[in-house]
Parts: sequence; C-alpha cells; structure tokens
Amino acid sequence: MTQPRAPAIELRGISKRFGAVAANKDVSLSVAAGSIHGIVGENGAGKSTLMSILYGFYEADAGEIRIAGEARRIRSPADAIAAGIGMVHQHFMLVETLSVVENVVLGAEGGARLGGGLARARAELTRLSQQYGLAIDPDATVGDLSVGLQQRVEILKALYRGAGILILDEPTAVLTPAEADQLFALLRALRTQGKTVILITHKLREIMDVTDAVSVMRRGEMVAHLRTAATSPPELAEAMVGRRVLLRVEKPPRERGTPVLEAVGLCCRDARGTETLRDVGLTLHAGEIVGIAGVAGNGQSELLEVLAGLIQPDRGVIRLDGQILATADRDPARLRERGLMHVPEDRQRSGLVAAFSAAESAILGYQHDPAFGAGPLLQPARIEAHAREAFAAYDVRPPDPALKTAKFSGGNQQKIVLAREIERRPKVLLVGQPTRGVDIGAIEFIHRRLLALRDAGVAILLVSVELEEVMALSDRIIAMCGGRITGERAAEAADERDLGLLMAGVTGEAA
Repeated sequence: MTQPRAPAIELRGISKRFGAVAANKDVSLSVAAGSIHGIVGENGAGKSTLMSILYGFYEADAGEIRIAGEARRIRSPADAIAAGIGMVHQHFMLVETLSVVENVVLGAEGGARLGGGLARARAELTRLSQQYGLAIDPDATVGDLSVGLQQRVEILKALYRGAGILILDEPTAVLTPAEADQLFALLRALRTQGKTVILITHKLREIMDVTDAVSVMRRGEMVAHLRTAATSPPELAEAMVGRRVLLRVEKPPRERGTPVLEAVGLCCRDARGTETLRDVGLTLHAGEIVGIAGVAGNGQSELLEVLAGLIQPDRGVIRLDGQILATADRDPARLRERGLMHVPEDRQRSGLVAAFSAAESAILGYQHDPAFGAGPLLQPARIEAHAREAFAAYDVRPPDPALKTAKFSGGNQQKIVLAREIERRPKVLLVGQPTRGVDIGAIEFIHRRLLALRDAGVAILLVSVELEEVMALSDRIIAMCGGRITGERAAEAADERDLGLLMAGVTGEAA
C-alpha cells in the first residue's frame, strides 16, 4: 500500500512576539505538496511574520517547522534555501546595475573563478526559462527590465537555488493586470512540475482564480483552512475581518463644482532626457474623482509629482483656484498651505521615513503646525496623542506611535500616510495607489473615505494600477499611454476593453 505523501510544509504551534505585540499566536498550517496554497488576512494579521519565520528572517519563540515530514530548524535564509525554500518579496532584492545572470548567481557564485560559473549559470537559466516559459535575456541589465520581468528574475533566482517550495509575498502589488495573468500562468506551470507555492495576497479574486486551498489569519491567529472550490469571496472576507464586508463600492451620483486644479500643455523629461509627459492637460472640479488609467510607467507617476510640486515641468501651465502657479509657488509646502495634499505612490520612498517613529511619520510635512509645538521645539506628548487618535480612526496595527515606521506592514504604513493627508481637510487630493498592499477591510474603509471627501466637495485625482478600483471610484476616467492622454470617458460609459485599448495607445477613433 502506497504511503500518503507528507505535506510539503507543516507549521505546528508557531508563536512569535515583538515586545508587547504577539505577531503569531500558536499558528499551525499544513501545505500539500505540489499545490498552490493561499494565505489571506488583514494588514498586521501575521501573514508576513509567519512566512519570515519559515524563510529564516525570524526564529519562532515556540513551535516546530517540518519540511516534507522532517523537523527542521531554520535560523537564517541560508537554512531555508538549503531546505528547498525560496521567497519572492514584495520589494525585489535585486541589484539594478547588474545583469540577470549576475543577479541570479549573487551570493551563490561558487568560488573566485566567476567566468566558468557564469557560463554554467547562463546555461541553467536558459534551461529553466524554457522549462517554465520564463522568456528572459540572461545578459539584460535588470534596471532596464519591466517590473513584471524583474519578478521573473526573482523567481529564477529561487529555482536556480533548487527551490521546491516558493513563497510569494503580495506578488501582484506591483504588476499590471496582464502581468498578473502571466504570473498566474507561471504558477500553474510550477505546480504541474511538482513545485509547491504559497501565495500571500489580499486580493480575493486571485485566491479564487489560482489557489487549491486557502488559510485565513486574523490578529495573529489562524482562523480557517478552506478548499478554494468550497468557499467564496464574501466568506473569505468575513473570516479575514470578523464581520461582513461590502465588496462593491456604493457611489451615488453628484453634481461637480467649479474647476479647482487645471493643467495645460505639461511637458516633462527625466534625467536621461526621455519625455515622460507630452502636452498633458486636464481639469479637476470640486466634488469629483478623476481616475487615471494606464499601465505603470506611462506618465501617471510624473503627472502626480508635477502637480504635487515634487518635480518641475519643462513647459506648461498649472492653475490652482484659477490662479496660475509661478515656479516659486510650485513647492510642496506652499501647495499644502493652499489645500493641495498628496498621497505618494511609493510610500517608502516619498511618504515615510522608515527610521522615524510612526508618530513622527504621521506629521511629516506638517511638523511646523503650532498644534505640535511652539517655534522650533516640538512637543512629543502632543505628537503622540495626535498619532494615537489617527491610528484609532484608521485602525493602524499595532496602535503604537513609538514603534519605528519600518516595523509596520506595508498596508499599515499606507494607512499612516492616508490618515496624515486626508485628515488635513484638503481642497485637492492627489492620490497614488491608495490601496496598494492593503487588506480587504481597509480597502472598503479607504474607498468610503475617498467618496466622503468627494461628497464634501474635495477634488480628487486618483492613480491606481487596479483598473477595477479606477472604474469603481471615478466620475471621469482619463487614459494615458507613453506620457500622453489618449482618451477620456465618463465612468458610467467606460468598460475594460475600451479602456484597455486606450491604455495601449489606441485612440477612441481607431478603437
């Protein structure tokens, strides 16, 4: 009689504390070999901590890890790699100035003589690429690759090191819908080849589309193990949050007000001389949400940064409340004083200081407000009280203003930025990727806040790689491709196919 195959991974009674915070509480998990297993939960539920224990970034305070039925002590990523575990992080661990093959062998060069090692690695990469359909040039410079291709490099790194178990942490957070579809095709191919995949995500559609089983975490505990075919998005959402969640945006119609922010003929070049904005013009009215639809890298980021005063355009006019902004007025601090607030797309690069406490990050840009102190002297007690109030309102976890910003999950970092900008009562709000890396309960909350602002007369410019989000929240949708505006649609008249064509540069007439 054939013995049943041991689970690829068993976690038994895993617990982990960080000071007073219990990140994992007696967590157990079994992942079948040759399956795709999803792990879902709100931000701060403990998903990433659990996987960091499995990959050796942290060591559990209690519990046991078993790989293919064998107890293993994993104290470092090197131990995890030796056990056949690979991990693809949400923020890639790549050196952009090196080639694909150089990144893949980095840390596993195999001695001082690199020439022969690189040749062997190049041959192995070619074999892996053909086996799993990962078409990629081994000699391409990583910094020149799209985000989707960089993610393939991360997966190739893990496969090159012999990973039979692959952990992916929020892998589609930085991908376009088409790139996400390509990733899921790859994951299915890996499963067919006998690999085991653990997928950490907050996107329930992805769980339903690609996983065989799903486990739900809430507040550090494992609360459910389900077969994907036997569950549904509403059931998963309720298990994650502990209450029923509204998965659809309710958006009553509203009359828009007067023009508040106008841009005419904006042109911009980056440091390499590449034109990133080409004659871009738009008008934003009070009480409306205008969404920008486009594949990442087609000018949306530069448009937000120009309007927020972070970069200066080469040409063009910007009006705020009907007044032309001189160059000196296009300063983020001056724009904030006039009611133009900005939630940056990249919270880690532009929205927060990782080494600061969460309370300090919660007042960045507003530290001169008399509410936080007199003159050059800040009052820590006032800053902490402000942070505690904001964290309670936005359900930031853990609600500890003294904790370093870097210690918060990506979704909770996003909540800190949103609370800081939204609660300043903006006249104009520029929002980049408002729900990137944010869980289902927080998405519902953020969407309601944005719609409440719109109904209160705030003009909102929304940039999101989630086309569903753009279509659900916007009153008007502008499509961009190659730094140009390729079309505009009323939200109620827009559909995914039409917008997809505009995002690809096919104009309305040609479509």
